[in-house]
Amino acid sequence: MSIVAEILVSFALVVSGIFGLVGSFGLVKLKNTLQRLHAPTKATSLGVGGVLIASMIYFYAKYGQVSFHELLITLFLFLTAPITANFIAKAYMARNLGEKDVPESTGDYGWSIYDDPPNITSDR
Repeated sequence: MSIVAEILVSFALVVSGIFGLVGSFGLVKLKNTLQRLHAPTKATSLGVGGVLIASMIYFYAKYGQVSFHELLITLFLFLTAPITANFIAKAYMARNLGEKDVPESTGDYGWSIYDDPPNITSDR
């Protein structure tokens, strides 16, 4: 393996380790759920993504093959981290904020966590 590839792999691992460390520190030190929400999603996306990119560089430099598994995992992480953050934020809002605590919604349907559908009776 060439020295350039080793430097790139090392750089990607160090950067991803820093993101993981900062994300973990933020998760421990921040006060409430909404503040803690930002740190782990960034740590997941950039930290684990950096490790996967380092793995792609390593296998290309060592064996001359492009590994698409790591690319697909990275894509999956980048797609699911915002969705997870959205669900955590909605759960926090539903538990800790009342409908009067949030600003008025400009959409047709309002806030999805406060607008309950009509009661539907079932034959259970």
